[in-house]
Amino acid sequence: MKYLVFCLLICSGSYAQELEAFRIFDSKGKEVSFGKMMAKVSQNQVVLFGEFHDNPISHWLEMNVLVELNKKAAGSKLAVGFEMFELHQVKVLNEYIANKSYKALKDSTELWTNFKTDYKPILDSAIAQGNIPFAANVTRKYASLVFKKGIGALDTLTAEQKKLMAPLPFPFDSTLTQYVELIQMGKEMHASGINFAYAQAIKDATMAHSIVQQVKKGALVYFLNGAFHSDFHQGIMWYVQQYVPGTTVGTITTVSQKDVRKLQKEHLNRADFIVVVNEKMLSTH
Repeated sequence: MKYLVFCLLICSGSYAQELEAFRIFDSKGKEVSFGKMMAKVSQNQVVLFGEFHDNPISHWLEMNVLVELNKKAAGSKLAVGFEMFELHQVKVLNEYIANKSYKALKDSTELWTNFKTDYKPILDSAIAQGNIPFAANVTRKYASLVFKKGIGALDTLTAEQKKLMAPLPFPFDSTLTQYVELIQMGKEMHASGINFAYAQAIKDATMAHSIVQQVKKGALVYFLNGAFHSDFHQGIMWYVQQYVPGTTVGTITTVSQKDVRKLQKEHLNRADFIVVVNEKMLSTH
């Protein structure tokens, strides 16, 4: 009987570890609670949540962060921005905020495949709480133009088209490790490595520029973006601080591991807080 009880305890413990969905760690690898993470990141002017676009834990935590930030921002403006909305979609986003018609939104613009299940609930919650949702990203075809033809291709655009991106020329640092990685990836794809990095940078710069417009209005900003756009305090965060030096930015990111109980070394300092998700987690699309 004692052997059976011992076996049950060991086996159940093993399964619990295998089935654990996520844990949260600080930049140094110390496990922290959701509450402690929120107490820290909410002290900043900008909070960036680096997500995995198809990860349900990312989206669930994003919603909970939104709820907590609304408590923190009681009586103040909270602006909620989305990588998933590009600047040419500002009008249709504002129309959705006004009339709440998902059909009209879907019919009038291209939405991400998982928008209805993963982002619409967060957007609707932000609207219901009186927040200021905003589109932020460069229009995709212009980032694609940079990738294919280089940064100089933007000079061929009209003044109206240039309004759909960060002011030109935008700053760029090719020594940032995230861009170094993209340059190498571009070379491996037999493409222009620097163009690959520039295409990412114009997205980062445009999202950052959109964010600082809200900061200048006195809003606390909560922003949802793919993890690569803000990992290692680069990308969007770097540009925010280029545009408005001294802006305080808190970062959360998402990583995937087989064992969520300890943060792997390569993820240390990836963000202020790292959400480690079980690599067996199902995807939303």
